[in-house]
Amino acid sequence: MRRSELDELADHVFGPALAVTYRRDVVLEEVGGMTADQALEHGVAVRAVWTALCDAMDVPERERWEVPAASRRR
Repeated sequence: MRRSELDELADHVFGPALAVTYRRDVVLEEVGGMTADQALEHGVAVRAVWTALCDAMDVPERERWEVPAASRRR
């Protein structure tokens, strides 16, 4: 998984404004008590960060991994 995929999924799941806020502000115990942005800066795998963020925000598994074609970035 690439960072760009995480960004696209986060925008789809949370909406662009909340995605930025959640990545910057939500502390994720699953990745060492860092925010998503901090964890990525420290080299934590993107997939692990995305999973931790989804777990923290109670995103159902079925909504985590696919952006509908009509909503994808071009």
